[in-house]
Amino acid sequence: MTTVPTTEELTGECPACGAGYSPGDRFCEDCGASLRPADPAVPQCVSCGASGLDADGFCRVCGIRSTAGDRCEIDMGVAAAVTDRGKHHARNEDAMAVRVLESSGTVVLVICDGVSSSDRADEAAGLAATAAAEHLVGALRSGRGAEAAIEAAIAVAADAVADLGDRANPGDHSPACTIVCAVLTADAVTVCSIGDSRAYWLAAAVADTPAQRLTGDNSVAAGLVALGVDEAVAMSMPDAHTITAWLGADADPLAPVVRTFVPAGPGAVLLCSDGLWNYFPGPDELSAIVLPPTATTPLSTAHRLADLALAAGGSDNITVAVAPFPATPRNSRS
Repeated sequence: MTTVPTTEELTGECPACGAGYSPGDRFCEDCGASLRPADPAVPQCVSCGASGLDADGFCRVCGIRSTAGDRCEIDMGVAAAVTDRGKHHARNEDAMAVRVLESSGTVVLVICDGVSSSDRADEAAGLAATAAAEHLVGALRSGRGAEAAIEAAIAVAADAVADLGDRANPGDHSPACTIVCAVLTADAVTVCSIGDSRAYWLAAAVADTPAQRLTGDNSVAAGLVALGVDEAVAMSMPDAHTITAWLGADADPLAPVVRTFVPAGPGAVLLCSDGLWNYFPGPDELSAIVLPPTATTPLSTAHRLADLALAAGGSDNITVAVAPFPATPRNSRS
């Protein structure tokens, strides 16, 4: 005969049905559910989903650290990146990657912005950013030039995103994203973009090489400007932000424009999604914000840019990556 323990003998409630149980019980007598304590959850990276973070909360796979709220960061010391969900989106569909080649100090920056109207936009952006960064590191280590490495990395990222969709029968909502990449060396900055994520050269007002945008947008607005329409007018049109090139199974053949830029002096390189440049499009304005702290504290600079975009409205996901130029080996830095 089964005895029912008194109230004093019960030590807890079944997590499944709420019935009381006694010390030593392994299963609930009412519903059969296990009464063993659940194993502690293994922290997972909010960006790539990998299990197991280091003691400081950084992902051992992609290097991203989740901070308070809806923000993640990458801190490589000599370069940093921050992404924030913003105020009006249910999820963050931007992605970022930062790599540093220890021997040379060469810095690799990548930002991708998932196309909101596409399926699995966040996955597309994350996959593209990681694929491009990893290919760039491998190509540069093997001695390949920065321009060839970036062009190949864009192609690898495009293939990765296309594989998320149906190559044979791509639909109107195939996974898609933008991409912008930069390679910083001791002598030059090499950049390339597809879509409307941007790269900027930032410098002091009296610098020999003035602040400027390094990439052009693939967008309706940019196309109108190329035809002679005033930029302010073009940007005010309802479809101004519609992109005309992207990574994805339904994309037209890519025609990446790779640019190598040789500054005459020190400065900084900024990569960003439109969540930042919607509010701060001008290179001079960005330079005033970013310089000089980027030279010593890239991470705090990246956070400040994200904070400013949020304060200005935060209507989109916000992602920024910053690094001082020139890039130098870590052992040569004081």
